[in-house]
Amino acid sequence: MNKKLKIVLKYASVIILLLIIFLPFYWILISSLKPTHEILSPIPTFFPEEFTLMHYESLLQTTQFNLFLRNSFFVSLMTTLVTIVLATAAGYSIHRCNYPFRKAVFFAILSIYIFPRVLLIIPLYRVMVALRLINTLWSLVLINVAICAPFSVWLLRSFFNSIPEAIEDAASIDGANKLQILYKVFLPLAKPGIATIAIFTFLFSWTEYLFSTMFIHSESLQTLPVGVSRFITQYQIDWGLVNSASIATALPPLIVFALVGRYFVEGLTKGAVR
Repeated sequence: MNKKLKIVLKYASVIILLLIIFLPFYWILISSLKPTHEILSPIPTFFPEEFTLMHYESLLQTTQFNLFLRNSFFVSLMTTLVTIVLATAAGYSIHRCNYPFRKAVFFAILSIYIFPRVLLIIPLYRVMVALRLINTLWSLVLINVAICAPFSVWLLRSFFNSIPEAIEDAASIDGANKLQILYKVFLPLAKPGIATIAIFTFLFSWTEYLFSTMFIHSESLQTLPVGVSRFITQYQIDWGLVNSASIATALPPLIVFALVGRYFVEGLTKGAVR
């Protein structure tokens, strides 16, 4: 009886957890396919009585959603590429290169997570003013890299530490220099870690709101989180438009995670135990 009860509790807890996670997303999805009068009806329907794509048509025709989408893709992709390059070089440097205060440099990189992000707004704003990058997408790229790189360096360092030194020594004997060892030996063996930091960085950049609000002033440069938030006004909320925008915003990360999600899980697991 106790064994059966444990099985029932286990499956019940899993079902409850799945409902908590997926029910809000399901509600947003079906609401984006309902006509406005059904969305505002006092009697909720868990399945659309009448399907419509009017909200998606309105999203593409009456808003700047395509522009926000393009801006978010630029920021997310550039942040991911720069983070991968910098984190790979930094992780290998901390793992293998001998120089004074190497460990201190590593802990200094991780120390950025000590400070709440809101405390970084003023110093980062002054830096971006000095660089003349305020109200540019490159300011968001640099800030996102600064936030994502420490975790990426830590994770890749864990992967590099798991690679036997004998492999590196064999490559050195064959005449490979450190740069060749990094790109021909370490990177192929650290593919799960690279995929992990790529997904992590892309998702963070795609959903980042705080700095996008502070550093971007022009409507034509706004990213999706900020642009979609403008659909909610003080006196009126078009719930169909908001729901359709939410679904369209969530699709690219879902597609990316569906394609390479297994590398993300594998990378986190390996990075956690080594």
